[in-house]
Amino acid sequence: MTTTVRATWVQPEDLVGHELRQAAQDGRDARDIERRWYEAGGSPAPERAGASEHPAPPGLRAVAGRLLDELALLESPSADDEPTGLNTIRAACPRWPLPRTAPSGVDRERLHAAWLGRAAGCLLGKPVEKLPLEGIRALARATGNWPLATWFTARGLPPELAATYPWNRRSAATSLAENIDGMPEDDDLNHPLLALVLLRRHGRSFTTADLARLWLDELPAGRTFTAERVAYRNLLDGIEPPDTASYRNPFREWIGAQIRADVHGWTHPGDPAAAAEQAHRDAVLTHTGNGVYGAMFTAAALAEAAGGEADVHGCLATGLRVVPPRSRFARAVGDGIAAAHGAAGFDSVVDRLHSLYGHYHWVHVLPNAALLAAALTHADGDFSGSICRAVSGGWDTDSNGATAGSLAGLLAGRPEALPDRWTTPLKNRLATSVPGFDSVGFDTLAELTHRLTHQEVLRP
Repeated sequence: MTTTVRATWVQPEDLVGHELRQAAQDGRDARDIERRWYEAGGSPAPERAGASEHPAPPGLRAVAGRLLDELALLESPSADDEPTGLNTIRAACPRWPLPRTAPSGVDRERLHAAWLGRAAGCLLGKPVEKLPLEGIRALARATGNWPLATWFTARGLPPELAATYPWNRRSAATSLAENIDGMPEDDDLNHPLLALVLLRRHGRSFTTADLARLWLDELPAGRTFTAERVAYRNLLDGIEPPDTASYRNPFREWIGAQIRADVHGWTHPGDPAAAAEQAHRDAVLTHTGNGVYGAMFTAAALAEAAGGEADVHGCLATGLRVVPPRSRFARAVGDGIAAAHGAAGFDSVVDRLHSLYGHYHWVHVLPNAALLAAALTHADGDFSGSICRAVSGGWDTDSNGATAGSLAGLLAGRPEALPDRWTTPLKNRLATSVPGFDSVGFDTLAELTHRLTHQEVLRP
């Protein structure tokens, strides 16, 4: 018997619907292309990114390829306000941070708390990833965990509710309270590990091509998703960066680059400009425009936190200084902050953001940026409040929980400042397929990161 395995997120017929959706959000007029796509038998973008297990009808793949190329030629009205090149981004940012002139450091304990925070926030969000907001709320309420305050659990859950809102099938076995036994593998942790390897091999002067080679050497293709998998395919096809980010890549403004930004921020304490520039070189392998801004914003905010002199609100404000102010990303972060200010309960904040950004795919960077900013603002620096709000708002729950935990952990300053219920189940152990790191301890990762903040690493 022959078994056919389709590569998801890379086939042209799986990408056209997503590119049509992206075109509509960019303001590109793709109505004629959309008509021809449906006439040829094409499908709209699925809400859950991926592909059908069944092969495309004869001829549809060729049609999809031609239409993707046509879509790439459509001019975007937002292009001038949302550049991708670093020099153009800097020129668009009137309050770009000044470079650091005096040495600044960050201690190991602060970095240890950041690593633990990232892991705990990610793990909290894993079992409810892909679930709709109403499902997350129903599952938590049914187990007496709303407002969300601790790990999700299946204990005591009514069977009919579990059937209506099934846990993430890949994560429930390792991320529900009764199943946690260390930190399981996740791309939200794999990519920070790869950033460590990148800096150890090439130093802070690494190029985007260096990152591409590292991926081909050390990152299994099956551990990449959406924009990262398309870029990986493009590399294998001989396409070079930064074209890897734009060629037939409808996920180029999704959240993937943002989850790779933490180490760039952690290793530039008090220097958000340098952190943002480094994150940019990483991000443009896979993303453009708003997708790149997610990485730069996160790196700058974390660099400000690592400097030890700002609160969470100052960190968010610093992050916005490296984002073009007329971009949709800046607007999303502003919407999140504004919705959270003065709000008594967080549910109403989330409802407002879902009304504003619910038309985007749940992995797109814009709704998640709005929610992340709102969660951090509303929690006012509290660690548990930060990760629980980020996850309880839905969309990309594990990624938002991870970034919120990273920033809140860094601000907390030491592992002991994080509640035991979040750190003890991690057992100081991280599972990963990144070579040389499986079962690594978070204290070891803090030490490795600390070394990178205090010396320029040369090529071997």
